[in-house]
Amino acid sequence: MNQLARLRWQCRRGTKELDLFLQRYLDSGYLIADDEEKALFVELLELDDDQLVGVLMGDLDVETVEVKLLIKKIKAFAVAKD
Repeated sequence: MNQLARLRWQCRRGTKELDLFLQRYLDSGYLIADDEEKALFVELLELDDDQLVGVLMGDLDVETVEVKLLIKKIKAFAVAKD
């Protein structure tokens, strides 16, 4: 299984909201991201679902500016028109 297929599988979280956020970013943003951003996305996918929802919805604070920027991008891709 190649890396993109593995990430696609990891983005399937079982909740519509998480799937929407993660899949849209993976399909568009991840493909054009630099290596640092890609690594941060992989780290986000390691969070459990409750933590990930909290981070994406702004209920849980994140430590670095880079992660905050990534979350902003993920949200932007989720609401972008196709």
